[in-house]
Amino acid sequence: MASSKAPTLNEFYDALENVRAIAIKTPVLESHWLSELTGTPIWFKCENLQRTGAYKLRGAYNMMSQLSDQEKARGVVAASAGNHAQGVALAAKILGVKATIFMPVGASLPKYEATLGYGANVVLTGAIFDETLVAAKEFTTQSGAVFIPPFDDLDIIRGQGTVALEIMEQLPDVDNILVCLGGGGLTAGVATAAKLKAQALGRKVKVFAVQAEAAASWPGSLKAGKPVEIKIQPTIADGIAVAKPGRIPFDLVLEHVDKIVTVTEDEIAKAMLAVLERSKLVVEAGGVVGVAAVLAGKLKLKGTTAIVLSGGNIDPLLMQRVIRHGLAASERYTNISVMLPDRPGQLVRTAEAVAAAHANVVEVLHTRHGNGLQISEVELNLSVETRGKQHRKDLMKSLKAAGLNPKLHED
Repeated sequence: MASSKAPTLNEFYDALENVRAIAIKTPVLESHWLSELTGTPIWFKCENLQRTGAYKLRGAYNMMSQLSDQEKARGVVAASAGNHAQGVALAAKILGVKATIFMPVGASLPKYEATLGYGANVVLTGAIFDETLVAAKEFTTQSGAVFIPPFDDLDIIRGQGTVALEIMEQLPDVDNILVCLGGGGLTAGVATAAKLKAQALGRKVKVFAVQAEAAASWPGSLKAGKPVEIKIQPTIADGIAVAKPGRIPFDLVLEHVDKIVTVTEDEIAKAMLAVLERSKLVVEAGGVVGVAAVLAGKLKLKGTTAIVLSGGNIDPLLMQRVIRHGLAASERYTNISVMLPDRPGQLVRTAEAVAAAHANVVEVLHTRHGNGLQISEVELNLSVETRGKQHRKDLMKSLKAAGLNPKLHED
C-alpha cells in the first residue's frame, strides 16, 4: 500500500497507469450554449459516461489493485448508496475479488441491480447511510475483509485525481476546473493533481468546488479548522450529501481549492434540465452542481473552464420529478388553482382564458371536495406549460381579465 504522505505528481501518474486497466478516458465536450451564456469557453469532462456511470471506479480500482494477494483473498467490503458501490463491485469483478456491498434499504432499484449485476453480494440495511456504514464496518471486523472507503484514503484520492490529469491533457490551456464536493475524495484528488501538474508546467490553474446547500459540511468545517459534522437536510444531490468531510481530504482541499460555493435545490434542478436539453447529457444531481453554480452566477470565471460532470446514475422516477421541478423553477411549468362557481360553462371559460394567453394545459384536476370549498364552489387545478416569467405573467393576466381569481402554486 502507498504511504500516508501527501500525494506527489508521480504518484498521480502511477494511479493513472493503474486505472487505465479499467476506466475509459472520458471525453471533454465543449458546451457552446454555456460558453455563449457566460462569454468564456466552458467544457464538460464527462465522467457521467465513465464505466459504471461515475468517476468512483477510478479510486476504487486504484486502491484495490494494490492490495496484496492475502488481502484480496479476504475479500472487500464497502458501504454506498450507489456510485461507490458500483465502482467497487466492477473493480472486484475484474480483479477476481469477492465483494460485499452494504446499501441503504431505500437505495434506488437501478443502482441496486447494477451492483448485483457486477457480481457483488449486496446487503440492504439501514434507513440512512450512517446506519449502513456502521453495519459494513461491523461486517469488516467480523469477516476480516478489507474495507474500501468512499473518499477518506490516499489511494482513493490518487485514483480520483486522474480526472485532472486527463483534463489537462485534453485541455492544455485550461484555467479553471469546477468539481462537486461531498466527502472530499474527488475534490482533493483533482485539486492536488491539477495544482501539481500546473506547477510542473510553470502555469496556474484555479480549482473551485461546489456543494449542495442542504448538505454543505465544508464551509463550517473550514471555518473551524477541522472536519465538523452537520445535520444534512433532504437533497436531490444524494451522491454528495456527506455530513462530515473526510479527515485525509480535508487538508488537501484546504491547501489546493481556491473557493467553495453552494447551490440550492432549485439551482441544481434547473442545471440538470439545462444539461439534458441543451447538451443531451443525463447527469445526476450531485454531478451537475458545477453547472448550477455557473448558471446561478456563483462564480465569476475568466479563461477556459472545465466542469467535471461526475456521474450520470439517476433513478428514472427521480429524473421525472427533477424534470418537473426544474421546469417549475425555470417558470416553464406553472401550477394554478382557480375557484369557480359550480355551474355549466366555467371550465370552458377558464380554458378560453388560458388559450388567449397561448399557453398549453397539460393536466387538469376538477374537484368539489377540497378543504374550504363552499357547497356552490368547485376548485380547478391546472398544470400549464409556460415559456418563462413573462409568459407566466401573461397567463395570470388573461385569467384575471376573464373575471377569475387564479392562485399560483410553487412546485
